[in-house]
Amino acid sequence: MPNKTPQHPQEAGSFPVLPRRSRPKGGFGASEMISLGLGAVWLAVFGWLFWHSGAGGGGVAQVVMVLVALFLPVALILLAALMFRSLRSMRSEAEHLHEMLDTMRQAYLSHAQMSNAGTAFEKRLDEIAATARRAEQAVASIASRRDGAAAPVAAQDPAAPAATESADQPGLALGAPPDAATQFLSNAEVIRALNFPDGPDDREGFRALRHALQDHRLSKSVRAAQDILTLLSQDGIYMDDLTPDRARPELWRRFAQGERGRTLSGLGGIHDRSSLALSADRMRQDTIFRDTAHHFLRQFDRTLADFEKSATDAELAELSCTRSARAFMLLGRVAGVFD
Repeated sequence: MPNKTPQHPQEAGSFPVLPRRSRPKGGFGASEMISLGLGAVWLAVFGWLFWHSGAGGGGVAQVVMVLVALFLPVALILLAALMFRSLRSMRSEAEHLHEMLDTMRQAYLSHAQMSNAGTAFEKRLDEIAATARRAEQAVASIASRRDGAAAPVAAQDPAAPAATESADQPGLALGAPPDAATQFLSNAEVIRALNFPDGPDDREGFRALRHALQDHRLSKSVRAAQDILTLLSQDGIYMDDLTPDRARPELWRRFAQGERGRTLSGLGGIHDRSSLALSADRMRQDTIFRDTAHHFLRQFDRTLADFEKSATDAELAELSCTRSARAFMLLGRVAGVFD
């Protein structure tokens, strides 16, 4: 969660390193120039008066007194100039100390805010990770029961051999053809399966997912979607956080029927820059991610083509809101499917 950063770069938990203000250089300032000017005027005026007054013949004592009277004001003027210079330097140092205190106080407040925000963010990440793990475990448990569930279905199939055959000639375990379960899946169940369960209590979602995993063609798309959603979650990309622009159902229908080109660019309705950038970067660098993404795109394309034949516009719009469809929009835009 974005926070305001301190003005100067710093390490985590430390105060900023402030630039040290340079001390005033040894050049003449305004006060020194004025003092020198006054001293020069004093020496010129009173030196000229002393020279033309003829006071030099009055003896050594008189000459010394005149010189003291001549140079003492000049010394006082220079001393005042030095005092003004020291005062200006002290004022500059005091201002610098005030700036340091203000910056340190702001850095402390920013650090406290960042610590609080970081703690809340870590808690949110832990909650999301726990939810993702529970969903993956549930899907894995359903997949593991797939083989055990197939046997009773085959046993109840009327095409199976009768149990009255003799022991010398065992019956052949002929089950239903791979695509036989497709006719028992309604469009609503396909939509629920591609959206995955919303949580441990989503019984309808788990039932639809179990039926989808028993279908030969749809199970490939569901498993491919599960794999790519798991890889995307490793980068912190979750489909529930994406809000794509909803495309018209006729665009999905034309895409399912094989049309391609920029006229269908509205299907790539994901505009989250961070998700697009992370997915594109991983698509370039991670071969496993790239192969999984392309496999998912192919499987979802086939499922969409089969689904479109019997789906209404409302069902196509509902399918486009599933988590699998959002992943298809995101990866399809990264892979240039909609160009």
